[in-house]
Amino acid sequence: MPAPAAFTPFRNPAFRMLWIATTISNIGGWVQSTGAGWLMTSLDPSPLMVSLVQVASMLPVFLLALPAGALADIMDRRRFLILTQIWILTTALILCALTATGLLGPWGLLALTFCIGIGAAANFPAFGATTPELVRREDLVQAIVLNSMGFNLARALGPALGGLVLGWAGAEIAFALNATCFLYLTVALLLWRRVPERSEAPREGLADAIGSGLRYVVASPVMRGVILRATACFFAGTAVWGLMPLLVRYRLGLGPGAFGLLLGAMGAGAVMAGFFLPALRRRLSLSNTVVVCASCVGLAMIGLGLSGHWLPAGLAMLFYGASWLGMTSTLSAAAQLGARPWVRARAIGLFQVATFGAMALGSVCGGVGAALIGVPATLIASGLIGIGLAFATRRLPMEAAPPPPTATLHAEPVPEAPSPEILPSLAAEEARLLESVRYTVPAASRAAFLAAMAEVRGVRLRAGAIVWRLYEDVAHPERYVELWAVRSWTDHLREQSRLSEQDHATLAAAAAFQEAGSAPEAERFVQLPV
Repeated sequence: MPAPAAFTPFRNPAFRMLWIATTISNIGGWVQSTGAGWLMTSLDPSPLMVSLVQVASMLPVFLLALPAGALADIMDRRRFLILTQIWILTTALILCALTATGLLGPWGLLALTFCIGIGAAANFPAFGATTPELVRREDLVQAIVLNSMGFNLARALGPALGGLVLGWAGAEIAFALNATCFLYLTVALLLWRRVPERSEAPREGLADAIGSGLRYVVASPVMRGVILRATACFFAGTAVWGLMPLLVRYRLGLGPGAFGLLLGAMGAGAVMAGFFLPALRRRLSLSNTVVVCASCVGLAMIGLGLSGHWLPAGLAMLFYGASWLGMTSTLSAAAQLGARPWVRARAIGLFQVATFGAMALGSVCGGVGAALIGVPATLIASGLIGIGLAFATRRLPMEAAPPPPTATLHAEPVPEAPSPEILPSLAAEEARLLESVRYTVPAASRAAFLAAMAEVRGVRLRAGAIVWRLYEDVAHPERYVELWAVRSWTDHLREQSRLSEQDHATLAAAAAFQEAGSAPEAERFVQLPV
């Protein structure tokens, strides 16, 4: 019997192995998070300090995801991931030892939670960019969904297991269990036989890689739209994470086991929703899927704030988990699909900088709000804000437009090859390179040509241009010159390798406005030291 469509990516052995190992490590992460949150209620039960546990785990992603993504793009990704697992494993063992000996205080807990968050900051963009290497292209979207399901399966099992371990053996055993789970993932990465990607373009340095990643995202309407929508949705929906220990302990009057089970209900709802999301996405666009799911997250938070008994609270958490999976997996899939392979880890890193920064800020605001107006009122207010933000950001783009229909009407302008006499100095020196294309466009096509050049601007900046300009001849308004600069000949070689099929189509569409009987003229100039 063939496997259900939801599980087709498991036919790829490397994806299957790493999916299992990653899910196990996520279970350990949730056990650790549950133990840290509950331990803080004993070390320092103030709402702000309890909320800071979530801040300490998410803030490193906000600070480090972009450089981590750049390193994952320019280093061997398998080696990079192994190093991050060793970091997390070591930190988890230190946390376990200090807890077992009674030497851990509230600020020490926050510091070590922050250190584990550093490892997570390195993990997230690298694993996100790895998924397309592990599966066939036709399996990619469902593989992203399965990754979300695995994360939420861990969310269902991890907190429940963490609550049981806390009740039976204490926080130190919860932290030791986390270390064991990351050891398993390290072994799986050692067994993965990755085929390194081959590229003729020179490898970037870290600073250059960060800069080109930033320019790519700023120049990409899809990535900007996805990141802005994710920031709004995550900020409003994250108050639950920091306030749940207080809600369970003081409003519901329950213990650590119930705390773990309620978080497990949230994960269970997410796992169940994963089976229905493909059908939902067939009926709704990516944008509308995010609006519906984010609104349901807000409704679930309102229901949780109104709950005074474990049963409605459990149902609200079940609904919250299902809605959260729909929202986050759709946004994550849009981010991974919206970035080119050469910059994918950096783009995902920026996506995570925005989302985890929003979650950290949301957790702090939730803690402050709980101290001022109480936990229930804060959850209700956050839910209402989330619904409002979901509708306010609904028009931001999440999918790339189709290639221009005029793409086949004209050849893309190509400059002449460099002179053999100057080529060695171009390769050896790091002088800035100025590139240009001259167009002659009939006056009747001016408005359409300018609209096409606005798309060309994005292509050039995404590929690595540090500045782009379009000029019109004041004596002959039908003549235009497009100018853009890259830092060096090396960057120019990278620029050529970064253009996608759609980018080439956009450039060809702009060239199609050229006056009949002639062709655009492309040139390149090197800056001289004078």
